[in-house]
Amino acid sequence: MEWTAASLTDQLSTAVLVLDTQLQVQYFNTACCALFGIGEKKLNQQYFPTLFQHSDLSTSFFLTAIQNRQGFGISDVQAVLLDGRHMLLDVTVNLMEQPSLLLLLEIRQVDQQRKISLESLQQHQHLAARELIRGLAHEIKNPLGGLRGAAQLLEESLNDEQKEYTQLIIAQADRLRNLVDRLLGPYKAPQKKLQNVHQVIEQVVQLTQMDNPNQVLFIRDYDPSIPDFQFDPELIEQALLNIVGNAQQVLDQAGGQITLQTRVLNQHTLHGRRHRLVAAVKVTDNGPGIPAEIKDTLFFPMVSGKAGGTGLGLSIAQTLIHQHGGWIDCESWPGQTSFTLYLPLNNSGD
Repeated sequence: MEWTAASLTDQLSTAVLVLDTQLQVQYFNTACCALFGIGEKKLNQQYFPTLFQHSDLSTSFFLTAIQNRQGFGISDVQAVLLDGRHMLLDVTVNLMEQPSLLLLLEIRQVDQQRKISLESLQQHQHLAARELIRGLAHEIKNPLGGLRGAAQLLEESLNDEQKEYTQLIIAQADRLRNLVDRLLGPYKAPQKKLQNVHQVIEQVVQLTQMDNPNQVLFIRDYDPSIPDFQFDPELIEQALLNIVGNAQQVLDQAGGQITLQTRVLNQHTLHGRRHRLVAAVKVTDNGPGIPAEIKDTLFFPMVSGKAGGTGLGLSIAQTLIHQHGGWIDCESWPGQTSFTLYLPLNNSGD
């Protein structure tokens, strides 16, 4: 049997493309059609950047490679395809001169592997941050209590004019104590009972619509097949309020939308354990997206993209979902930000 280069590359699961210096597609293998969800006729001679709604893979990377006659590789490229699918890609680019200059691209989808690896890393970082905060909180609260008590005793021997200063000390000590308590987050164990998650979501929508100065439109996309399951409705409501509240605050332009979607996932892995059924609650807004510099530390305490924000809402939400054996994941690019809450429907991994 005679093998050609084309027939060999068509056997690969990795997408392979060849671009000219104008970034027009000159060759592609079968895996490219599956990856991009585009037929052969449309993919042929297509301008490569137009294959994406959004991509971290800037055209400047290619132009620099052409100018310097040097290939490159980029890992964890966030991309949104024309059909709306979000993907995480590893991209390798090599240059060929046969006889004109061409760019050989290898594109691999790495969503699932990276997501499991990232979730494990974020879990350890989150737990380490929580332990650090708890240690610092106790070191702060003890002297604060002594400071407040001393100010109260001192106040008894002062005249009314001088009491103004002790009142200031007491007020600031109380403010710092409240901040420390918020940093620590909820300390009670979840009071789980059989609940319908859509009822909790509707309660969140009702509460947030009461304070909706920008008239944000709420869109519901519920999966009615999600059964009632064991969770603490107060804690899940608080986690959703924090996330929906954040989304509402960034939607200050006309046409702001928040979509609340629920789905059931089969055989989904959380914290290294596979669960037969997992409820996924996704909160999506069409705002400006999360700044790139805080994406990796988004769930850390005191990290905020808002001026004057405390950066505690998402950290507390992650803790609340973590107490249920779940996890919160985030995907964001300009024009769309999604937070997905994963909650196991069963109490043990299968």
